[in-house]
Amino acid sequence: MNATHGNDDQLRRSLGIGRRGFLSTCTAVAAGAIAAPVLGAGPVQAAPQSAAQTGSTGRGQVLVPEDRRGIILYTVRDAIGRDPLSTTLPSGFRAVFEQLARFGYRQVEFAGYGQHANAPGGASLESVEGAKLLRGWLDDNGLRAQGNHGFIPGSWPLTSTDLDTFKKHLEIANILGMAHMGTGGDPTSSSYKADWDVAADKWHALGRIARGAGLKVYTHNHDAAYGFLLDGGPLDAQGQPTRSSGIRKLEYFLSITDPELVWLEMDIFWAHVAQYKFRTYTAHDGSTQTNVFDPAGLVSRHNKRYPLFHAKDGVVNTTNGMGYDMVPFGTGVIDYTTFFSRVGHRNQHNPMVEQDNAPSTTNPAQSLEHAAIGYRNLAALRG
Repeated sequence: MNATHGNDDQLRRSLGIGRRGFLSTCTAVAAGAIAAPVLGAGPVQAAPQSAAQTGSTGRGQVLVPEDRRGIILYTVRDAIGRDPLSTTLPSGFRAVFEQLARFGYRQVEFAGYGQHANAPGGASLESVEGAKLLRGWLDDNGLRAQGNHGFIPGSWPLTSTDLDTFKKHLEIANILGMAHMGTGGDPTSSSYKADWDVAADKWHALGRIARGAGLKVYTHNHDAAYGFLLDGGPLDAQGQPTRSSGIRKLEYFLSITDPELVWLEMDIFWAHVAQYKFRTYTAHDGSTQTNVFDPAGLVSRHNKRYPLFHAKDGVVNTTNGMGYDMVPFGTGVIDYTTFFSRVGHRNQHNPMVEQDNAPSTTNPAQSLEHAAIGYRNLAALRG
């Protein structure tokens, strides 16, 4: 039997679906991987650099080591949340961990601790006892928890309730064996320097608390964080600046925060959306300036501050305002070979496969199918 067909049949059997259903899914994925014609301005791909420039270790090098291949559980949230009494498909944390380990994953990033009430452990595992159950299932399957998109206090200064909840989540993270704990949101949604200064103060405080618990706290960012800071020029009616020096908001945040206290997780898909969206700005003197964002360049300048990535792929779409549509990892046009080669330090970073739209209302097995596709493509990266 062809090895690829053997792997597909094994996946199909483990997910409890027929060969025709599996093949139809693979056909749809392949069709989605064909990039749309670029009409007008399309997404910009950063130019590859030589091995001497990047420090890459040569062609044929595995870019993501086996023990660094992870997935954020948000990708398979429907599987975690479905009723195990209603299906033969993997359901709930324990069964999903077993399936992800079969695919080859060695790390997971949590997106909360809830599951269906009929799954082992009950609906909520957001407790010390729940974390002990989760840790046991992780260990049983050779998986490591690497982070969580969980609770980051909304208050500042911190309320006593928020502080207690934050400390509880740090305790859970330690039980699970995490080195990092984070959130899925930007430090602030503002475009103004003063608000980013306040956000830096807050994240320094969180970082100190997390460090006291032996953890690194990280912020996960979408496209808006890479827009340009409004920091000069004429003021608007509210007294706020209307023009930019050309500094991006998250770049400013990096420049004013302590690298020993504040860490980041780049969602590589959304960074490329930002590359498409935020190309020009109005300078303090009123002129229009062009500055195309280079995601790998930002990481290279702050490499140690990016312990985690979201590895999410896309195909070109110049009609949706983002430049891309999400597709399973490795079936799109984002150049991950160049990205991982340029940032280097392959034993330092932890890429987590993510696909926001992997769950399907018509194909209950789809999210796990796409997780399998993502693992194979992540493992196949060579540079």
